[in-house]
Amino acid sequence: MIPVLPPSAVKHFYDRFGARQDRQGFYEDAALDDLVAHAAFATAGSIVEFGCGTGRFAERILGQTPSATYVGFDVSTTMVDLARGRMARFGDRAQIRQLDPGTVSLPLPDHGADRLLSTYVLDLLPEADIATFLREAHRLLAPRGLLGLVSLTRGETLIPRLVAQLWGAVHRLRPQLVGGCRPVRLRPYCDGARWHVVHHRVLASWGISSEILVARPLDKREDG
Repeated sequence: MIPVLPPSAVKHFYDRFGARQDRQGFYEDAALDDLVAHAAFATAGSIVEFGCGTGRFAERILGQTPSATYVGFDVSTTMVDLARGRMARFGDRAQIRQLDPGTVSLPLPDHGADRLLSTYVLDLLPEADIATFLREAHRLLAPRGLLGLVSLTRGETLIPRLVAQLWGAVHRLRPQLVGGCRPVRLRPYCDGARWHVVHHRVLASWGISSEILVARPLDKREDG
């Protein structure tokens, strides 16, 4: 099992990192563009995001979906403050809430979200917490809702593969140097009887690979 930063250390890192998070757009934006292209945000009435960061992606989504409501969660006090400032122009349509470190369950009703998002967050979590979050996502999403995930992942061609190997080695030695993130594979968590994967892609930008996954929850009548 690959060690990860303790939840309190994750909060401490991102409290200090703050607005510098947005500088990672040089490798994140292409993957987020792909998620936008396949997650059908225009038809969403309610959007939930686990790990909203500075609110940069949420601001983009709500700017394109004028009637949708949004609830974003983050453990970092700094990120929550930045996101609240950024999302203030949307008024009552947008809420930003802070979670306790290590929390992967969201205090929201069953089957009330049309879209549930998490971008560049699950690669911070222990494997058990990733699986727990996917079960929580299944609970939260409406029957025809969509789960949208983006994560650091392993490369598929030579240079991205080498970059991912180097990143993983740094993470094993000093995870603080990479913000606690490491390359993971999300697809195995969404295969099986609980999810139908409607879009999956690995995309490399500047040698850094991201996995984009869009899936909808299956109910018991659709299992198998």
